[in-house]
Amino acid sequence: MLYVIGIGPGDQATMTEEAIRAIYDAEIIVGYKTYTHLIKGLIDDKDVIKTGMCKEIERCQVAIDLAVQGKKVALVSSGDAGIYGMAGLVLELTTRQKLSIPVKVIAGVTASSASAALLGAPLMHDFCHISLSDLLTPWDVIEQRIMYAAAADFVICFYNPRSRGRPNHLTRAFNLMRPYKADTTPVGIVKEVGRKHQEKWLTTFATIDYTRVDMRSLVIVGNKTTYIDSGLMITPRGYQL
Repeated sequence: MLYVIGIGPGDQATMTEEAIRAIYDAEIIVGYKTYTHLIKGLIDDKDVIKTGMCKEIERCQVAIDLAVQGKKVALVSSGDAGIYGMAGLVLELTTRQKLSIPVKVIAGVTASSASAALLGAPLMHDFCHISLSDLLTPWDVIEQRIMYAAAADFVICFYNPRSRGRPNHLTRAFNLMRPYKADTTPVGIVKEVGRKHQEKWLTTFATIDYTRVDMRSLVIVGNKTTYIDSGLMITPRGYQL
């Protein structure tokens, strides 16, 4: 059995009961070292296989190989394993290799939903996720997605918004959205959601300080109806009040 588990943003309180049960049931835990550290209180004396960044294929293959041997394996991802996590890669590998091992994908709380809850209710209407990491997706494709999403007036959640290696990607994304977003459009930012050093703040499209944003941040850009009131970011669903 191979469990592919979304452990949520980092705090055990935001993990699902199904995820916790699967971790308890597993014999071996496989994951990026930061994520295995986040669940160390649930691991007890289980075997743990940790890998570093950019080792996703190797990590998934190790978990698959152990499952083929008959082990109960938990492969953990932060947030939801099916949203920028390991679920898709595991299924790509098992179907390509024509393996018949049982794989159970277990959903988790996403960074976007956890961040939205802290900010208020910014995702009450149509929204999308866009990652600004161009390690696996060409930047010209990302640019198209940003422009189309902005033109369609989606609320946009930006994952991987800014890093030392990509210091200007978020600025470029905002420049692409500028024809479609008013300067007063609310923007909510949450850093390290669900973790010890969690921060959140509200700003606007025109006044965002890009330097405060890093890879551990989630940036939510509102649509034409989104507003801020009493420190809350709210996107109306359309109810007549």
